[in-house]
Amino acid sequence: MSYDRYVAICKPLHYGSLLGSRACAQMAAAAWGSGFLNAALHTTNTFSLPLCQGNAVDQFFCEIPQILKLSCSDAYLREVGAVVFNISLVFGCFFFIVVSYVQIFRAVLRMPFEQGQHKAFSTCLPHLSVVSLFVSTAIFACLKPPSISSPSLDLMVAVLYSVVPAVVNPLIYSMRNQELKATLKKMILVVKFT
Repeated sequence: MSYDRYVAICKPLHYGSLLGSRACAQMAAAAWGSGFLNAALHTTNTFSLPLCQGNAVDQFFCEIPQILKLSCSDAYLREVGAVVFNISLVFGCFFFIVVSYVQIFRAVLRMPFEQGQHKAFSTCLPHLSVVSLFVSTAIFACLKPPSISSPSLDLMVAVLYSVVPAVVNPLIYSMRNQELKATLKKMILVVKFT
């Protein structure tokens, strides 16, 4: 998404050649491949753990830290390996996003018209806010010390990084659509007066 915005704002005349079907397929393959590798790493680590405290997870889905709490073996090295892989994966994506947005903001701030700046920022900031919410809560969930861990906090953080971005993302992107905004305003007015 950040690369799409970068090309659309910084190199609009090259959009078709830089973001053709081949480039999109390569980016999708990279995202799916890294996601699959990450999932395979966690699945392999999880299934190799002996569980001696039952198999009831105290979450609404099987999150890795919750499964590690059920393990009776010392999974320190496995956990460190998974965390190092995740951090390198997240850092790579985060670095790519930051570099893209620095270039975008430099280009936008050089625009002579305020309306063009507003339009460019309105297309970038929703993506940046969703990514920031996801990354910050996921980092907090993975790196928070066990001393502040509680079931309610763990559940809240898990919902913040797994459910909220997925729910908010379509709403944020559809709010840019003028027809949807107009329909939403009409619906709000109807609800107010009924």
